[in-house]
Amino acid sequence: MATSRGMIEEQTIFSSYLQEDISLLIYLPENFSPLYKYSLLIVQDGKDYIQLGRLPRLADQLLDNDEIDNTIIVAIPYNNVKDRRNKYHPEGEQSEAYIRFIAHELTPYLDKIFPTYQMGMGRILMGDSLAATVSLRTALKYPNTFGKVILQSPYVDDSVLEEVRAFTQTPLLDIYHIIGKKETAVKTTDGGTKNFIEPNRELHTLMNEKGFNSFYEEFDGDHTWKYWQPDLKRALKMML
Repeated sequence: MATSRGMIEEQTIFSSYLQEDISLLIYLPENFSPLYKYSLLIVQDGKDYIQLGRLPRLADQLLDNDEIDNTIIVAIPYNNVKDRRNKYHPEGEQSEAYIRFIAHELTPYLDKIFPTYQMGMGRILMGDSLAATVSLRTALKYPNTFGKVILQSPYVDDSVLEEVRAFTQTPLLDIYHIIGKKETAVKTTDGGTKNFIEPNRELHTLMNEKGFNSFYEEFDGDHTWKYWQPDLKRALKMML
């Protein structure tokens, strides 16, 4: 049986917090109808997930096989490496503004134009590396807005761990979290290298102690799409 093909439409939303236009790549299932309700999957590193992660094709297959709920995917591309660091890194100049954009501008906009569930457990944030970091930090700040997070090899530093330690709100978050056993010297955007796996292990332990509903796995690989792409199927099936 031929797989249905959803469509991707491009939109732009102006952010008052960031003072710029933000591009959106929005995947709508082939059978999209305003009569149905949809979960929202908001993806940082959006263009990478579409091209390298082959996310639309995977969504088509999973929806065809009734393996995930009706879902709209909103992929947010970054402009360049500097822009990505500014918005995603915990120390980035625009990171707090970007988080507010996601919670206070993008989400209400999507709820207005699409038939979404309009509740935390119907919204999932996803990203890889720094894109995972900003996804987690957004959910920690707005747990009533975003109930689930998919983390593929997140960048974790002391400030991220401190945000998790300080988290006292309810509801607690559903977390999908993977990290590679060979992520011991990952090249970072500032030209250095960082051991990713040890801080991720600490993050996992901390989230367990806090009572998060967390799936965690260490895969036998490094910090590349070679491992993240095949993992997406399980991630989406578990979280959607």
